[in-house]
Amino acid sequence: MKFEAMKRTVCGAAGAVGGFFIWLIGGWSGDLAALMVLMGIDLLTGLLLAGVFGKSRKSKSGAVSSKSCWQGLCRKGVSLLIIIVAATLDRMLELSYIRTATILSFILNEAISITENAGLMGVPIAAPLAKALELLREKEEQGDIPTSSSGTPQ
Repeated sequence: MKFEAMKRTVCGAAGAVGGFFIWLIGGWSGDLAALMVLMGIDLLTGLLLAGVFGKSRKSKSGAVSSKSCWQGLCRKGVSLLIIIVAATLDRMLELSYIRTATILSFILNEAISITENAGLMGVPIAAPLAKALELLREKEEQGDIPTSSSGTPQ
């Protein structure tokens, strides 16, 4: 009987914390789900690039680095904090687009990172996608696109 009571307490607490986080981040939506999936894929491709191919740009040796992995996870966590800020601004200003635009910018950033990782692994990149990435890089070099500390477009 004690186990069931403990289980209900733990599940209730986890549900309350999760529900509060989802409220903070502006609710669960398709764009947020897409961002979470892309964040996971980017993490996986980054680990494959370093662990299997030894071509990571995040470490001197190109191999897996716990520090680089931790930094990447921290950057993704801060991205979620920025989405919380955007959702808070939407609520405060009675708007509905700041959070969405923020999420879409992070989705673009993750998609570019995944594509770069795949390219470094030798996966052929479709010509239209390669051209779009090249245009983004050119705009970035001209200063038309602000970049994050990792050098990828925001």
